[in-house]
Amino acid sequence: MSNERLRSALLAQGMTVQELADEIDVNPKTVERWISQGKVPYRRHQYATASLLKVDVTTLWDDSRAVDSATDLSRAEIVTIYPHRHMVPAGLWREMYGRANLRIDVLVYAGLWLSEDPQFIELLKAKVEETAQIRVLLGDPDCPAVRQRGVDEGHRIMDGKIRNALMNYRPLFTSHPDIHFRLHDATLYNSLFRADDEMLVNTHVYGIGAFMAPVIHLRRLPGGGLFDTYANSIEQTWGGARQVTEHDITGA
Repeated sequence: MSNERLRSALLAQGMTVQELADEIDVNPKTVERWISQGKVPYRRHQYATASLLKVDVTTLWDDSRAVDSATDLSRAEIVTIYPHRHMVPAGLWREMYGRANLRIDVLVYAGLWLSEDPQFIELLKAKVEETAQIRVLLGDPDCPAVRQRGVDEGHRIMDGKIRNALMNYRPLFTSHPDIHFRLHDATLYNSLFRADDEMLVNTHVYGIGAFMAPVIHLRRLPGGGLFDTYANSIEQTWGGARQVTEHDITGA
């Protein structure tokens, strides 16, 4: 039986059989057999392939050993879990972003508390000068998802919180244009804070503000899958987001 999931994953990444074979150092005919005959590769090749194709290994192969191993790896990616965001050590956010060399991502609706931290603002300035890629995604203050999140949290001021955050970030728009800001209209189930291969996942829970919801501290491991699941969410949201306008800041 052919492995159509592997074939589809290759197509989704625009990668050929030859390119995959070259990357993981196997014969292209071996990769062809994985696809056309449904042969199951060695586990090291499973994980290498899944990592290159940016999917969980269990998406490609129903190997019980792979399922068990992937589950263990995903569990190992969890550094710790905090029952409420306000219980996260105050300095952890800056420490994590301070360790980043290549990538800093923020995906939130408002994240007003972060925009009010002058040390975080200075950290962004320093990191972008060190050539880190910085992306900040806030909710579109006029979109239905933002209004609904305000209702879910028990208030109707989410759009105002976003505009306040935008006002706090406004000096960066001109002084540091390499710090990229966009607005999204996505329904978020988590606020995500990525620094290279570390991430804080602030879950969203109906009826309470995000500061009362749990936070999961993750550290990426090759083949783990849990970190990459959230990282892919950031990429998809960024791709559908738009530039900030003056109206978004002032509401006028």
